[in-house]
Amino acid sequence: MIYFVVFLPMLSPEKSVEYRPQHLEYLAKLREEGKIFANGRFLDGAGGLVIYMAESFEQVQRFVEQDPYVIYKARGFEIHEWEIVLGDSNK
Repeated sequence: MIYFVVFLPMLSPEKSVEYRPQHLEYLAKLREEGKIFANGRFLDGAGGLVIYMAESFEQVQRFVEQDPYVIYKARGFEIHEWEIVLGDSNK
């Protein structure tokens, strides 16, 4: 399993408010399927972040492109493969 960080920068605050329920419902479905490690919004209004667990970049890109925030252009997106380090793993 590979971790991918997806930054969802704000494009339209109005559309983000409008499509937030559908976005959260979509993420809840993926979380139930075991495809999301974590997600949340930035409190400064810059957008949000989703950490996906997937087999490939292409799989994550399909997830992101089906997100209502992206479909309705409330948010942009950047996908980055992420090497996770937890706690004191560097010791």
